[in-house]
Amino acid sequence: MAEGCPLPALRLRAMEPEDLDFLYTIENDVDIWDVGMTNVPYSRYALHNYMANVSNDIYADRQVRLIVENGKGILVGMVDLVNFDPRHQRAEIGIVIGKEHRKKGFATAALGLLADYAASVLHIHQLYVVVSIDNEPSLRLFEKLGYRNGTVLKDWLFDGKNYHDAVLMQLFL
Repeated sequence: MAEGCPLPALRLRAMEPEDLDFLYTIENDVDIWDVGMTNVPYSRYALHNYMANVSNDIYADRQVRLIVENGKGILVGMVDLVNFDPRHQRAEIGIVIGKEHRKKGFATAALGLLADYAASVLHIHQLYVVVSIDNEPSLRLFEKLGYRNGTVLKDWLFDGKNYHDAVLMQLFL
């Protein structure tokens, strides 16, 4: 997406049962396992149970997962607030945009909406993300959104063969 272009219209919404196939595809995409905490496949049954039992209350679940839809109602990705710490009012960010929707401004727009929601509704003081030092596109994205480098975490991420350093980036709301 070129600089200065308007961000795409989108909305964040709660997961619905019809999102199961998308969730299944994302959670079982081995190409993104090295940037997250997952390294085992999930069954549709396990994901169905997760969706059926999640309360969507960040205080009860310590996380909230939201679906990203474009202006036409097409599902383009997911954002998460995880590791929510109510005492210190901080949460970790997670985001996945479907391969066919990348580089169209959806991540920028979704993360902006998520930060607004975290600040105005959840009263979160700090969002943070852990990004592989090798993931230049994500590092640039979060820097553009005002996240600042906190520290380098040595050998933080393991891809199954090698350890990689990561950067802890923070945004104060």
